[in-house]
Amino acid sequence: MRPWNTATERALRGLLNEWDPIGVADAVADEYDCLLAPLLGRLCKGADRAEIEAFLRHELEDHFGISPALQRTDAVAGRVLDWWASARPVPGDGPQPMP
Repeated sequence: MRPWNTATERALRGLLNEWDPIGVADAVADEYDCLLAPLLGRLCKGADRAEIEAFLRHELEDHFGISPALQRTDAVAGRVLDWWASARPVPGDGPQPMP
C-alpha cells in the first residue's frame, strides 16, 4: 500500500506540470507521472534537497533524454520539498502522507 493518497499525487503532478521541463504538459497532462511514485517514495523516507535534485537530474538525462543543465532542478527540488512540508492530508482520500 502506498503511504500517500490520490490528492497528494494530483498536487505533485501539478508541480511537475508547472515545471514542464520538456514543454509538453499542456498537451500531455500525465507526461511526468513516471516521476510521482519515485518522488513520493523519497519524500516519505525523508529525502533532502540534494537527493531530490539528483533524482530529477538523473531522470531528465536518462529517461527523458535531455540535459538537466538548464532545467532548474535545484529550484524544483526546493519547491517539491516546500510543498511536501506544507501538504495537508485530505480526509477520506485513502492513505495519508507519512511525516
